[in-house]
Amino acid sequence: MVSSMRRDPEVGRLLLSLLFLAAWEAGSGQVHYSVPEEAKHGTFVGRIAQDLGLELAELVPRLFRVASKGRGDLLEVNLQNGILFVNSRIDREELCGRSLECSIHLEVVVERPLQVFHVEVEVKDINDNPPVFPMSVKTIGFSESKLLDSRFPLEGATDADIGVNALLSYKLSSSEFFSLDIQTNDELSQSLSLVLRKSLDREETAAVSLLLVATDGGKPELTGTVQLFINVLDVNDNEPTFDQSVYKVQLLENTANGTLVMKLNSSDADEGSNSQIVYSFSSDVPSTIKTKFKIDPSTGEIRTQGQLDYEVAKSYEIQVLAYDNGTPSMTGHCKISVKIVDINDNKPEVSITSLSLPIREDALLGTVIALIMVSDRDSGANGQVTCLLTPHVPFKLVSTFKNYYSLVLDSALDREKLSHYELVVTARDGGSPSLSATTSLSVEVADVNDNAPLFAQPEHTVFVKENNPPGRHIFTVSARDLDAQENALVSYSLVERRVGERALSSYVSVHAESGKVYALQPLDHEELELLQFQVSARDAGVPPLGSNVTLQVFVLDDNDNAPALLPPGAGGGGSEVGGELVSRSVGAGHVVAKVRAVDADSGYNAWLSYELLPAAGGARSPFRVGLYTGEISTTRALDEADSPRQRLLVLVKDHGEPALVATATVLLSLVDSGQAPKASLRESSGTAGAKAALVDVNVYLIIAICAVSSLLVLSLLLYTALRCSAPPTEGGCGPGKPVLVCSSAVGSWSYSQQRRQRVCSGEGPPKTDLMAFSPSLPQGPGSAEERQQPSDSEHLGKQNVKNPRWKKSISM
Repeated sequence: MVSSMRRDPEVGRLLLSLLFLAAWEAGSGQVHYSVPEEAKHGTFVGRIAQDLGLELAELVPRLFRVASKGRGDLLEVNLQNGILFVNSRIDREELCGRSLECSIHLEVVVERPLQVFHVEVEVKDINDNPPVFPMSVKTIGFSESKLLDSRFPLEGATDADIGVNALLSYKLSSSEFFSLDIQTNDELSQSLSLVLRKSLDREETAAVSLLLVATDGGKPELTGTVQLFINVLDVNDNEPTFDQSVYKVQLLENTANGTLVMKLNSSDADEGSNSQIVYSFSSDVPSTIKTKFKIDPSTGEIRTQGQLDYEVAKSYEIQVLAYDNGTPSMTGHCKISVKIVDINDNKPEVSITSLSLPIREDALLGTVIALIMVSDRDSGANGQVTCLLTPHVPFKLVSTFKNYYSLVLDSALDREKLSHYELVVTARDGGSPSLSATTSLSVEVADVNDNAPLFAQPEHTVFVKENNPPGRHIFTVSARDLDAQENALVSYSLVERRVGERALSSYVSVHAESGKVYALQPLDHEELELLQFQVSARDAGVPPLGSNVTLQVFVLDDNDNAPALLPPGAGGGGSEVGGELVSRSVGAGHVVAKVRAVDADSGYNAWLSYELLPAAGGARSPFRVGLYTGEISTTRALDEADSPRQRLLVLVKDHGEPALVATATVLLSLVDSGQAPKASLRESSGTAGAKAALVDVNVYLIIAICAVSSLLVLSLLLYTALRCSAPPTEGGCGPGKPVLVCSSAVGSWSYSQQRRQRVCSGEGPPKTDLMAFSPSLPQGPGSAEERQQPSDSEHLGKQNVKNPRWKKSISM
């Protein structure tokens, strides 16, 4: 406040009251200050940071700023001490005109987190405008025939200040003929008149010069003057008169152009030309009135011209003169007070003053997104604005102060469901009919990493043929992330485990970006039948999220192992089986030897057949070999013509594509029946006993297989239920059990004697496959002996068949 106001006790009390009111308002959410107009740059207004409860150290980090719509930079805040001060010249009359209340509304915005405060700074009027008359010199014609107490209206002065500073008093310079009469009408405006106190005589006094002084009530007082020159007129001594001095009219602001405002009627007591009246606006009437109204000089009709606007001017005061045609002419005066009535002709205005976009999808409820201000130039109910938001979710409007609203978050966001909102803010006034305005607001939802990459299924089964080239692509995993940008950028990696003595990464690798899985080395079915591992998918969010998929890689058998003859200890003689003594007295069909072989492959690749190669020279041999048994037997009775030394070449062949073979040479010695040693007889009897025991084993084996077959359906149901309902459990890996393979009548039963390693990485116990297949191979030209089932383990290796004729595979 200025120092003169501080020294005045009454002003001091008023200042204390204003400070108390400002403190009370601050407690209720709004801070009030006051500042005199024309205050110098840097004038203290208030400690705004302290009054708003903000720490000085927070002002800069929290982006403290002050905004005032349409007020420029009149006020500013020192961010070092939090003091609001005058930044540039404040002219109250320029800001508010003649309005009794004048204030600057400041919107204080603090970011991080966003807070909004509203501060009202009242601009106090000072006496900086002197009274001003419409003109500095006014010439008045006053007839000498005027009676005492005759009046001549004068235009008073105007003062741009308000209150006491605009309270005018008038003083007329001393004169024996005239005095000044001041009347206050019902509108608190003053009417000035010159009153004739002494009769005029033009022959004695032709003119009178007066000085009218207007003084306002400010401290210090300011004055304005007008020089009055009164010419005393002769002859026409009656002026036109109106039935009342002031006429009051109300007009709607949408009144059509040319509408009759009123028709004036005045009278003149003179006769002839001295009573003929002409109407006109006073020369003091402002040009704005002349652009809005016109008067007919002969009829006195006043009509509108142009468009009236309540928002531009709420009232008009029109001074009208009535001139007669006398010489000199006499004039009469009246004033027409026109009040403009507001109609609802202005739509509300909506403006968005601050935005915090985009908004994170994990934003807390109540987060402020935007600040919205609405306004309406109309008054009363026509200017009362309500604000609506569509759609209503997940946002809402909260009224903060008068026509200020905050757009806040009302319910949780999920960018994966909806990432963009188009909001419409509708402002509607209280007029009848009401008017409305809308503005659109686009709200983008920023992504947060709240979705892990997901695979289409939790487990994949992959079949890879053994002996693959290193680096072969065997499968591609793919995961989808519902997030956006880096939160949806997925990379893949192996879940490292130990596979036996080696690391999983020595077998396979996965490309981090494409998800392609590669076999790093050739796989061997005989070493590794199943490789089970997990691939992890991780996004690039912070923190990253991920999930795993399980791959079961089955290594399919290739025919890469030729049949191998059993060593002599297993009943064979390597590639040459010799030393067998055969009596010439044996009949047809007598078994004289047996070739045993195994194949490290599986399925058809390990299914062996035996073939006797023709002898040299094309001689027909009296022996044959069982197609699937390898038993060498006679085809006829032996005679003396047969060579005593028989050399048989047996071809052992598997059923792979292409087939692999091995050959065995069998040496037989033909002896007479009397020459057969007793040891051979004992061996023959032992062999017969072994055959009988082998038949018994086959019977038991058939009974066991029938029992297993009867449980096959129950095993399938149990396995399916466990796979669908129970989660996988961590299991160990170990060597597979021997596998029983069943064929048709020309097939064979085989138990694998080879121990193979089952390798897994993941869940579940080791699995053993039971397979039954029925090859449709041609039968050899043999007897029923060749069609009977074998009684020994002719084929080794697990029968993991890939031929399309296989019937069923069960994991147990």
